[in-house]
Amino acid sequence: MGATRDGIRGWQGPAILTYGFRPFFLLAAVWAALAVPIWVASFTLGDGTIGGTDGRLWHTHEMLFGYGAGVIAGFLLTAVPNWTGRLPVSGWPLAGLVGLWLLGRGAGFLPPAAGLFAVIADVAFLVVFAALIWREILAAKNRRNLPVAVMVTVLACANIAFHASARWPEAGPHAERVAVAVITALIALIGGRIIPSFTQNWVMPRGLARPTPFGLFDKIALVVTVGGLALWVAAPQGPATGAALLAAGGLGLVRLLRWRGWQTWPESMVWILHFGFVWLPLGFLLLGASALAPSAVPFTAGVHALTAGGIGVMTLAVMTRATRGHTGRPRASDLATTAIYSLILAAAAVRVAAPFLPDLTPALLGASAGLWVLAFAGFAVVYGPMLLRKSL
Repeated sequence: MGATRDGIRGWQGPAILTYGFRPFFLLAAVWAALAVPIWVASFTLGDGTIGGTDGRLWHTHEMLFGYGAGVIAGFLLTAVPNWTGRLPVSGWPLAGLVGLWLLGRGAGFLPPAAGLFAVIADVAFLVVFAALIWREILAAKNRRNLPVAVMVTVLACANIAFHASARWPEAGPHAERVAVAVITALIALIGGRIIPSFTQNWVMPRGLARPTPFGLFDKIALVVTVGGLALWVAAPQGPATGAALLAAGGLGLVRLLRWRGWQTWPESMVWILHFGFVWLPLGFLLLGASALAPSAVPFTAGVHALTAGGIGVMTLAVMTRATRGHTGRPRASDLATTAIYSLILAAAAVRVAAPFLPDLTPALLGASAGLWVLAFAGFAVVYGPMLLRKSL
């Protein structure tokens, strides 16, 4: 850790380029708050397309490969140096990575005539980022975290496949599901490490019961989860898929109970991690039920439990906590942070409920979009100054 701090001291430029979480958390949050209104405007004020692409596909791509990839980059560029003991990427190399991410966001607005240039501009970031993660983990011989490098690589390949669907349409839905599955698996893996750890840090000084640490049960649950997700990618409506996802959902709920999150109710910066994780087993249960009884449970409800719920809530939870901790501030929430958590939880709940209430679906979709925008705009306003300034 000393070498890491020394490396950061060597950078004399803007504070935002000292650590990967600073630019990527801020820009990803701003993009999440902007992308949804852009998508809504495309079909309310325009012809439903963005850059010549169907607006729904653009929305899906930007939430997974834009926002999702940005947050993952911010988290891993900060976590990997702690895992490996190597210097973090900072300064101009970090600025270059940020530039590639921004280039990808701009590429989404280019007309179809841009063709191959737009594709290369978009896929470059994840390809370069995956190579960077492999370099850092292999150089440190940090084999424990090789699965993380593999998942980032698969996410990069899914982005390439997403673009290939312009020529081979059948690749598109698979690419979308692969991206959702990879980000979900990352949350299941990393969340399973940090949630009991952070919960224990909070309960121990207060003499409360400790959460069960990561162990054999968690490994079994992860294997079942990854297996269920793999089946879902290949055959989302198959009976075997339904059974596997129901099993993954049940095991996920047991994992959550073992972490004793109900004890943390006085501190929203801890309980939000538990509320974020619960969307994963809920999503698995909904997707499993949809595969076995599609007329009773809408497929989109399960998808959005994993995306708006699992991804949306967990990323905001981690972004707020990491920002405060890595800028020298106490890991304790204030009123504004709790309000941000409430907004994103409401956005996810309304979005998941929408397909169950067809008469109210348009209004609920609008409400969910508004809540989502307020949550991420709130993060940018409250946490942006922390990310832009030097640590305390």
